[in-house]
Amino acid sequence: MKRYVLYGLTGGVLLALLKILEYKHFVHAYPGEIYGGLVAVIFSALGIYLGRRWARTREVVVIREVPAQPSPESGPFAVDAASLKEVGLTRREQEILGLIAEGLSNREIAERLFVSENTVKTHSSRLFDKLGVNRRVQAVVKARELGLIP
Repeated sequence: MKRYVLYGLTGGVLLALLKILEYKHFVHAYPGEIYGGLVAVIFSALGIYLGRRWARTREVVVIREVPAQPSPESGPFAVDAASLKEVGLTRREQEILGLIAEGLSNREIAERLFVSENTVKTHSSRLFDKLGVNRRVQAVVKARELGLIP
């Protein structure tokens, strides 16, 4: 074991000595070109490394729960009156909630109900406050949990 270490150290020292001698001769013969080339190689390698690292695509996994659709045998959907009274939604807010659940935008809802887009935004805002949510999807999920929409 000691023999291998001794041979390795001797070889390393000899290689370092040869590199120093070669460097001294090479730098005296081509001083400006060597430094410029070394700087260019270092920055090129660094640029390639960082570019590949930052441009790497990251895999995003989206998991979404899809509620089961009620079976036709269970009968038509009936709004849970107790939940509706507890939340305190108006008829118009209920209507807008149903259209949000269909996936319509504010503009599409406004066109369908013959009101302005700002009116839809106002009703949606009040609806979100009453349900205690911040987004359309959250409102639909909560309304389904409460039995307000199918």
